Amino acid sequence: MIKNVHLLFLAILSPLAGFCQVEEINPPDYIKTITFRSRTSSQGQLPIIKLGEAFHLEFDALTPNEPDFYYTIEHYNYDWTESSLAKMEYLEGFDNFRIVNYENSFNAFQLYSHYDLQIPNQQTRGLTKSGNYIISIFNEDQQLVFNRKFMIVKEQLGVGVQIKRKRDVRFINEKQTVDITINSGSLNLNNPQETVKTLIIQNNNLHTAIKNVKPQYTIGKELIYRYVDETSFWGSNEFRFFETKDVRGANIGVQFIDLKDIYHSYLFADGPRYDQPYTYNPDINGNFLITALDRDNVDIEADYTNVHFSLLYPRMTDGSEIYIYGNYNNYALESQNRLIYNGDSKKYECIMKLKQGFYNYKYVVVDAKGKLDEGRISGDFWQTENNYKVLVYYRDLGARFDALIGYGEASSIDISN
Repeated sequence: MIKNVHLLFLAILSPLAGFCQVEEINPPDYIKTITFRSRTSSQGQLPIIKLGEAFHLEFDALTPNEPDFYYTIEHYNYDWTESSLAKMEYLEGFDNFRIVNYENSFNAFQLYSHYDLQIPNQQTRGLTKSGNYIISIFNEDQQLVFNRKFMIVKEQLGVGVQIKRKRDVRFINEKQTVDITINSGSLNLNNPQETVKTLIIQNNNLHTAIKNVKPQYTIGKELIYRYVDETSFWGSNEFRFFETKDVRGANIGVQFIDLKDIYHSYLFADGPRYDQPYTYNPDINGNFLITALDRDNVDIEADYTNVHFSLLYPRMTDGSEIYIYGNYNNYALESQNRLIYNGDSKKYECIMKLKQGFYNYKYVVVDAKGKLDEGRISGDFWQTENNYKVLVYYRDLGARFDALIGYGEASSIDISN
């Protein structure tokens, strides 16, 4: 009897399993430098790929051996719940094959293997539907190592994006607002209040994206979004940055270099900027670029360095924590990038192993309740140059998945009142 009740309980739960939103799983410490690359999506940026376009997922395994890795690709709805499509409906060929393209590091103190998965390949010949996807990497024991979200777009309408200062005078000096105009052209959008969904992304950070804002009104073929609060972001500040393209000499942001088991790069101590006037300092909006001097192939010849971060900031006693993040670690908030207060130096400190390159990073605070505050240390300024991307999804009446049919992008360098 108990067994029958248990089976009945599982039968009830199983149809609901697909409604759970999937979250990205970040890799263990021996997996580094995860990047997507395509003709239109450069290294270190959020992977938004055109339908039919080839792309690469690359990463390094910092182990002396050459572990085997396998991959699967799954299609998801707008809200990252599993779509009802069967795999054969969105994937030509097969997945769950071993990644066969990899090379060992060369002339580097840190031993690693560089893996390069290209889609399409001989087994996975292509993806046929637009929308949200997750690619998952497994080890030889079929244990999930990490996964990453990516989007495939088939542009069928126009998306106009403009960045404005916040219309609410209380935050006019700290916030930016995204205005959107969607022009459907020859495409007939049925009941757009329900079938059209938007995603607004600041600086390629999916964790802080604004989801599912409805159009305010329609003029002919245009859907108009002119909100005061619903599409506004804190302006934050320009990203800090450093460069380690030469491990034998100090570069931008690096105070000095030391060689132990591997190279150590000690950055200049940072300080808070919330109480300082805004200063324009060009960045790459949280992204990173792997680069190294006198190296022909940075995939396998760029070395890893232990990068030492330090922040001059009063010790917090309210349960808040400080993290360093950027696109290089997928804006994760984990123990590896959490700063620890050093009572001797009176600084918050952290060490991260990163491949040679140019990196943007930011100090953020997470309070005792888990609320993220990007401006507590950096400050929030309306003048900050931020990148904004707008994705438009559409599920027609009777359709079985959310198609990604529009993409727009703008920079707040052209911000207006």
